[in-house]
Amino acid sequence: MKVIIDRFEEDFAVVEINGDTALIDKKLLPGAAEGDFVVITVDKESAELRSKEVKSLFERLKKK
Repeated sequence: MKVIIDRFEEDFAVVEINGDTALIDKKLLPGAAEGDFVVITVDKESAELRSKEVKSLFERLKKK
């Protein structure tokens, strides 16, 4: 999904998504400026890997 940074207000970037607007914390957009496009992707592979790591850590904690 592509969003465009419309403007910055205090600690947030106001972004336009298909005619609607949303706020994104400026900390997540280092170096970005008004008019820049930001691409947001969903990374299921990384999410699954992270989930397995957390599950493994939890299992090890239960054994102690």
